[in-house]
Amino acid sequence: MSHARSLQRRALLAVLPAFLAAGLAFTPLPRWALALSLLAALVFALWRIRVLGSAAERPLQTLSNLLAAIREGDFSFRARTPTSNDALGDVFRELNTLSELLQQQRAKAMEATALLRSVMEEIDVAVFAFDEGGCLRLVNRAGEVFLGQPQAQLLGRPASDLGLGEALVDEGPRLMDLALPGRAGRFELRRSAFRQAGRPHQLLVLSDLTRPLREEERQAWQRLIRVLGHEINNSLAPIQSLSGSIATLLERQGQDWREDASQGLAIIASRTQALGRFMESYTRLARLPEPRLAPVEASPLVHRLVALEPRLQVSVDEGPEMTFPADADQLEQALINLIRNAVDAALESGGGVRITWRHALDWIEFLVDDEGSGLPTSGNLFVPFFTTKLGGSGIGLVLARQIAEGHQGSLHLANREPQGVRAALRLPLNRMK
Repeated sequence: MSHARSLQRRALLAVLPAFLAAGLAFTPLPRWALALSLLAALVFALWRIRVLGSAAERPLQTLSNLLAAIREGDFSFRARTPTSNDALGDVFRELNTLSELLQQQRAKAMEATALLRSVMEEIDVAVFAFDEGGCLRLVNRAGEVFLGQPQAQLLGRPASDLGLGEALVDEGPRLMDLALPGRAGRFELRRSAFRQAGRPHQLLVLSDLTRPLREEERQAWQRLIRVLGHEINNSLAPIQSLSGSIATLLERQGQDWREDASQGLAIIASRTQALGRFMESYTRLARLPEPRLAPVEASPLVHRLVALEPRLQVSVDEGPEMTFPADADQLEQALINLIRNAVDAALESGGGVRITWRHALDWIEFLVDDEGSGLPTSGNLFVPFFTTKLGGSGIGLVLARQIAEGHQGSLHLANREPQGVRAALRLPLNRMK
């Protein structure tokens, strides 16, 4: 029976005692019997009216409970619908359909959110979200690495404290040089606006372009060095051969011009040998192999390298006991180059050199500090052939950085206060395959 027909029958039963009371009024009965009959009819009518009110209120309560569950996000509630066609049954059926549809949409939204969260955590692009006051509200794993701190220590801090104040100034994609605690270099910045809970927010995306640019630069230098090495070696071989032949012939000539000719040929031979050594040093850049990883202990490594420097006593600040994966031969060469450069700078100013290592999140960081005159105002420190030292080859820093990046690490140089330079070589503790 439909809800409307059920209410009609209940209403009819509620007014039936009134008709019975009216009929009894015209029936010849004693007064007491008539009064008792009317009282019984009134009690029955009141009871039926109360039953009618409960019957009308019950589906409305069910409807209210179902709407409250939907409002609270609980889509598991379902109303039992009558089998026959009924207006109230149609309402319940529509609400059940709506609840089921919302449940499916929420499941899809949760799956999409989980996928988005996984993608944000795995990509190597840093994502930051700042509120209208410029405070950080969201950061992914790459952002933690760039800023060198875990998420719990970053959220709620203003962009200026994180070194990202300038990144929130201009619109549009642009390139910018940043020196963040965990990553320094050239970045592509993209910024957009969105609203959350009705409040404006800013989304900042940082892409590190340093490694792709350096890889392209390294490949270009490799091609150039191969061509130069091929051409110069083709010239050096006959020059050396001819120099030896001419020297033999000169020994059979007179004494008057032998000395001058021998001296000139000696210069030719010396310069060709120097040119050969020069090209050999640069060819090492193009032939650096992939690192062969093995466990390396930090403390013995540093003490062994410090003992190799005879010109100056390098002080060691002991860091924590750490073992990390690295190619020991390549890492030693990189650190030797950094220590040698630091000693060269310290000898010019009469200062000292100090080396230490520390644990920073998932990295080990070697720090080489000197008390020299500081870095020159030049962006060519990591460019092959460039050097600020007399007789330098310009290969030490380039090779050290290439070794660090071959280990998926980085090398950064910066001036210290009040004077000197800090070289920070960072390597991952758990190198990605």
